[in-house]
Amino acid sequence: MVRFGVIGSEGAMGRALRAVIDTSDDEYAGGVDRAGDPATLAAGADVLIDFSAPDALARNLAAAQAAKVPLLVGTTGLDRSHHDALRQGAQEIAILQTGNTSLGVTLLAHLVREAARRLGPDWDIEILEMHHRRKVDAPSGTALLLGEAAAEARGIALADHRDSGRDGAGVPRAAGAIGFAALRGGTVVGEHSVILAGEQERLVLSHVAEDRAIFARGAVRAARWLVGRPAGRYTIDEVLGL
Repeated sequence: MVRFGVIGSEGAMGRALRAVIDTSDDEYAGGVDRAGDPATLAAGADVLIDFSAPDALARNLAAAQAAKVPLLVGTTGLDRSHHDALRQGAQEIAILQTGNTSLGVTLLAHLVREAARRLGPDWDIEILEMHHRRKVDAPSGTALLLGEAAAEARGIALADHRDSGRDGAGVPRAAGAIGFAALRGGTVVGEHSVILAGEQERLVLSHVAEDRAIFARGAVRAARWLVGRPAGRYTIDEVLGL
C-alpha cells in the first residue's frame, strides 16, 4: 500500500487524483492547496504528487527533500529555473517531472520520436493542440513535450527551432522549424496532433483526452512506480519501459 500526498488538491486534477486513489488499494494521505503546508503532508506520505502552480514548486520541492520522499511534478508552465531546481533536488530524492501524465500521450511521444528520426529533416513538423477556454499557458505542456520528442530525434534544440504564432505577411516557414498552433474554447480536455508533412503525403499522429481521469490514473501509476527508487531524475517513459 502506498500513501499518496496531493499538492493542489482542490484543483480539477487534485480532485481527479483523490477519486482514483480512493478506488484503489492505496491510501490518500491528504492534500494541500495554496494555504496548506506541504511539509506536514510530506511527513505522512510515501510519495507526493504536485499539480499546483510554478510559483509553488520551490516550497513543494523543499518539503519533499526534507521528508526524503519522492516527488512527481505534473505542473505545467515551468521555466528553466524550475528545471534547474528539479535537477538539484534529484541529487537527494527521486523526481519525475512531465508535461503530461497520460500513458497514451507517453506512447504518442515515443511514436513521434521514432517518426521524426526515421522520416528525416525533409518532413516538416507542425503541432496542433486544443484545450478548454480557461487554460492559461500556451503552447500546452503536452505540445512542448511532443516538440521536445521531435527535436531530440533530430538532434536539435527545440528552443532554436520553435515557431509559434505565425501571423501576417512575410512569415514563410523556416527550414527545420517545429511549428506550434494553440486553440482554446469550450470544455475541451485536451487534443494534440503532430503533423509530419512530406512531399505529396502527410502522417498525422493524434491523441484525444476525453476525461481528466486518464491523467490521474497515469499520475498514480507513475508515482507508485517512483516509490523506492534511488535519488535521480526519471521520465514517464521509464514507467512504460520505453
